Amino acid sequence: MEQQFVGEILVRRGALAEGKLPELLRAAEDKDARLLDLLYASRDLAQPEEIVRALADEVGVPFLEKLRYDEIPAELIDQVPINFARQHRLLPLERKDGVVLVAVSNPLDPTPLDDLRALLGGEVRPIAATPEAIEDAINRVYERKDETALGEARAGEEVEELQDLIDMTDEAPVIRWVNNLFYQAVQQRASDIHIEPSDREVTVRYRIDGNLHPVKTAHKGFLSSIVSRVKIEAGLNIAEKRLPQDGRITKKIQGRLIDVRVSTIPTAKGERIVMRLLDKEKVLLDLTDLGYAGAQLETIQHLITRPNGIILVTGPTGSGKTTTLYGCLSRINTPDLNILTAEDPVEYELRGIGQMHVQPKIGLTFAAALRSFLRQDPDVIMVGEIRDHETAEIAIHASLTGHLVLSTLHTNDAAGAVTRLVEMGVERYLITSSLLCALAQRLVRRLCFQCRQPYEPTEQDMRMLGVDRERLATLVTSPGVQAWQGMSEAAAPAAVEDLPWAPDDGLLIEEEPTSLHALDAISRTPRREAAGRSGGAPDRAKPSSAAAAMRPIFYRPMGCEACTHTGYRGRVAIAEILIVDEPVRREILNQSDAVTIQRAATQRGMRTLREDGARQVLLGITSLEEVLAATQSAEVG
Repeated sequence: MEQQFVGEILVRRGALAEGKLPELLRAAEDKDARLLDLLYASRDLAQPEEIVRALADEVGVPFLEKLRYDEIPAELIDQVPINFARQHRLLPLERKDGVVLVAVSNPLDPTPLDDLRALLGGEVRPIAATPEAIEDAINRVYERKDETALGEARAGEEVEELQDLIDMTDEAPVIRWVNNLFYQAVQQRASDIHIEPSDREVTVRYRIDGNLHPVKTAHKGFLSSIVSRVKIEAGLNIAEKRLPQDGRITKKIQGRLIDVRVSTIPTAKGERIVMRLLDKEKVLLDLTDLGYAGAQLETIQHLITRPNGIILVTGPTGSGKTTTLYGCLSRINTPDLNILTAEDPVEYELRGIGQMHVQPKIGLTFAAALRSFLRQDPDVIMVGEIRDHETAEIAIHASLTGHLVLSTLHTNDAAGAVTRLVEMGVERYLITSSLLCALAQRLVRRLCFQCRQPYEPTEQDMRMLGVDRERLATLVTSPGVQAWQGMSEAAAPAAVEDLPWAPDDGLLIEEEPTSLHALDAISRTPRREAAGRSGGAPDRAKPSSAAAAMRPIFYRPMGCEACTHTGYRGRVAIAEILIVDEPVRREILNQSDAVTIQRAATQRGMRTLREDGARQVLLGITSLEEVLAATQSAEVG
């Protein structure tokens, strides 16, 4: 009855479509869950802010968009256990004239407020706020309290040994401190957590969009307690401090399952921990999410549907090679194909695909896995990495006997994959017979679209990027602009004035369509005015005329709350795809070096890493500095 009452309020207040309520009530009954919890988890039927506003308006409670957690008195927090605050999604904010103002996510539920009155020993008054805002404030407020406890020891003072961690409750400061590491890391989209001891303190850094950022510190005396807590969760030996250890933690944070890979190593200052966070619900399993679009996407789609051959993805560690392979597999994963993978380790589980975790310590190497796969009647095989001659030889044998093989290599550019295979002892005629393409990839940070700032580049900027006025038109017109069409709406510019280049005088846009339609229209007709006068389509064989009519616009990072003041939010791939066609095969058989092979490929239309980066800069996706930093190693190599 209560569920029905809440649902009717949301419908009456316009926060929920009336036709969705019966279905939602059935789902709540089947799952034995609260209707509000289902709505907060899905976000498809209604936004949390709309829900809370509707409930607040119903009972006449004010609504707060943002909680100023830095102004909450410590004495109020000391009186409210963190588990109680989290369970009921409430937080005391301030005491005013003997009344405590309390942020609540459900102003219709009086029971938690009654309990809070008993805890605080006085009257309380509710103020509505979204569950996300309250949860974030809870973690930050109690974290501030724990950091005070963990950092209040003076330099040089000894810290008493904490109680046995196994006997601790969730109210222990160290446990809350460690739990907050995970919560904040997920909130800030971190991929790794580094816990690093020094002479006097323990420093925590998050890797966000490829860069490390210091986030908090604790007194050195708490290092053993912090390390022990992480080891207990990861199932490691807390008594062994002399050898490296690897473990795994599965945590549920804000309804999302997070897989945590834990690695500990002994150092001169104490044990150091690095934890890799893998969000199983947010893995980019589509190539368009990585930034592939237009001609590049069509090329990859054509290659991964071939019945046999080898596709290699190259790049340094952390360049998204495995994610790209996952994206390829997700596109061809159909019931009529038998797909097997050998990985070290298996990062994400793909439904319908047989995935093997190789373990060299017991003899299960990539080569051994490949041999066993060939007896499993596979259609497609993915090998995590080709590291030696044996693995390369078996992969080539598999491709020549009618299997599609996908794998990775550590090389700077696409052409380097050929020379690396030769260095491993693979015969050149086998490479030309089996290799379909080599795809070199880098990840660059994506500009935050809420705060990026446009500017007109100088001639030096254009030279550094390797783009002249003639090349500008070929990068910005149809093939390049189509990159936006495969991206999510959130990544696209908001309006026509956000286009990556500005029309010069005489290049006028007659209307203001949505960004994707505007880009599509511009890519088809770079000079509407000229096309209108001539009565036909523009001459696309003359890029110089289009380039002359354009002033390129670059964007620089600024920083805002949405991007945690970094100027960037997320990452996108830049790539070069070397197709092993007849001219490239001749160069390989002629024992040409990587530079010569690359030159043959570029003459056939291959876009290099730097050129693809230039396209992303011209489209306003990333900055000049990001592309230069990401492609420097490839240029040198």
